[in-house]
Amino acid sequence: MRELRIRVLAGVFVVAGVLSWAGARLWNSIGTLPSVPLAAPVVLALIAVVLLSTALSLRARLRAQRERRPGAKGVDPLMAARAVVFGQASALVAALVAGMYGGTGVFLLELLDIPARRDQAIYAGFSVVAGIGVIAAAIFLERVCKLPEDDDQNHQGAEPVA
Repeated sequence: MRELRIRVLAGVFVVAGVLSWAGARLWNSIGTLPSVPLAAPVVLALIAVVLLSTALSLRARLRAQRERRPGAKGVDPLMAARAVVFGQASALVAALVAGMYGGTGVFLLELLDIPARRDQAIYAGFSVVAGIGVIAAAIFLERVCKLPEDDDQNHQGAEPVA
């Protein structure tokens, strides 16, 4: 399984942001711009919390297993691999969504004198922050699930559990 690349996530974020900004300008010139839902940052924040709680739970279980504590529950490698895949998919989607709301938010900065648009810009900003939280939690989860380096390999670094 391959690691998440920050460059890929940043590229998705930037491309989605530029396309969203251009789309918002075009849409606003033809009619009314669709609103940024209040639920967007809430849903992204909930996904970040789920990823973070999964990572913390796995980290505690792996630590207990490493320290050979009595009654320690082991971590099923397939379950850890599924958690990593969920984190990677969430990070990619969050980069896309945060870029879209970021581009829309940048467009809305021109319209802050209208109260409804100001609220939309705030929701878009919170969506970007929550999307970054999802990405950070996904990267943390991926780091928690890495296998330690193996001396028999060519020292090319640790690989995720899979």
